[in-house]
Amino acid sequence: MGPNRYIVSDCDSVGVLYENQHYTATPEEAAAATIRAGLDLDCGPFLAIHTENAVKGGLLNEEDVNMALANTITVQMRLGLFDGEPSAQPFGNLGPRDVCTPAHQQLALQAAHQGIVLLQNRGRTLPLSRTHRTVAVIGPNADVTETMIGNYAGVPCGYTTPLQGISRYAKTTHQSGCIDVACNGNQQFGMAEAAASQADATVLVMGLDQSIEAEFRDRQELLLPGYQQELISRVAMASRGPTILVLMSGGPVDVLFAKNDPRIGAILWAGYPGQAGGAAIADVLFGTANPGGKLPMTWYPQDYLAKVPMTDMGMRADPSRGYPGRTYRFYKGPVVFPFGHGMSYTTFAHTLVQAPQEVAVPFTSLRALPNATSASNSIRVSHAKCEPLVLGIHIDVKNTGDMDGTHTLLVFSSPPQGKWSANKQLIGFEKVHLVAGSKKRVKIAIPVCKHLSVVDRFGIRRLPIGKHDLHIGDLKHSISLRPNLEEIKS
Repeated sequence: MGPNRYIVSDCDSVGVLYENQHYTATPEEAAAATIRAGLDLDCGPFLAIHTENAVKGGLLNEEDVNMALANTITVQMRLGLFDGEPSAQPFGNLGPRDVCTPAHQQLALQAAHQGIVLLQNRGRTLPLSRTHRTVAVIGPNADVTETMIGNYAGVPCGYTTPLQGISRYAKTTHQSGCIDVACNGNQQFGMAEAAASQADATVLVMGLDQSIEAEFRDRQELLLPGYQQELISRVAMASRGPTILVLMSGGPVDVLFAKNDPRIGAILWAGYPGQAGGAAIADVLFGTANPGGKLPMTWYPQDYLAKVPMTDMGMRADPSRGYPGRTYRFYKGPVVFPFGHGMSYTTFAHTLVQAPQEVAVPFTSLRALPNATSASNSIRVSHAKCEPLVLGIHIDVKNTGDMDGTHTLLVFSSPPQGKWSANKQLIGFEKVHLVAGSKKRVKIAIPVCKHLSVVDRFGIRRLPIGKHDLHIGDLKHSISLRPNLEEIKS
């Protein structure tokens, strides 16, 4: 750490280290271990209670405690906490006027724009045109406020709900369909169907909230709660115009029924989009903003849960016991939507301009050579000179559509065929904004030892010898890794 900084724990994490994870035999050992590792401040009472006895027991030196205090107090001094009355200091009167500036609120809107993922757009249903003069906005999340900020959020400057956002573009009718996201009854479905049958377009805002998923509240399934699926299907059948499904949730949802329903023209995932979420959703629906978000996780089907016990943290698939593996790197079964998926209202083309075809891996010593020619056909990363091994990948990205858009370029790698378990892994990404018809060159540096290596079953990180495939959008490029025998000979 540099000067004038301190390291703080997550709240109660030092206590969890001892009490729940049993990392140490005594609380004093936990206090000593964390402070020696560099922790300066505990969010919680644990260090205040147990550090003194750790020093008395010889587990920790006073100098270690003094260093932690110095790091913390130095920052407090910079904030003026020892300069007298706090309200008389530069940071003593910060309030809503400092937080809720136009620039900050615009940033909240931009963040919401960038976080929205277009999962499906059948027949270019979106963006909606201004000829859609009336829009039925339906669903338990259609007019919510606090749901949009999720948890661990500050006090918002003000909310724009999806209903309010869409009302800026068109005349709206609103029916919740369900009392809340639990959707335990279908008594209000008739009114929702009637609204959809009379509108030029229908937007269903469905999904979850903190009553379904939160810290200390695990979901029991991946399906939408209660009667939500029935509401979506019935409204889509009754809708006079195009039907768009907007999902609010923190995690994946199995919406295969909607993906396969030809009456549902488009699906958006908004996550929990924050105070400006409703404005951002409306901007995307009507094309003022072009979606460019990508899914940060795999969306699994419901039956995946039956194959993955909560207590099994294994990543690799094990066919012998029907275990499918976890994450896009190891799971190869059917998905609702894959990791990294996300569509746009425009199209992008990629051209590989520069990339090596072969990389010779130098060794730290002569002793490392036999390891490269062993049965594993790999090089231990600890035996390779990693610092100079950086690949320079240059890609031209062109916006080939008729709308400005932001494109997130994802670079995946897959190891040589054989016993290496990883299917592919994300090794680089770059976000680039392109006006319609323009082109930009994107340069991505890929450290070989970090990103082309794999971890074997014994926890050893290795560089597999052979052909590694890079996947960049619709491009595929192969790079051959080999030991640098010429260096050994010289």
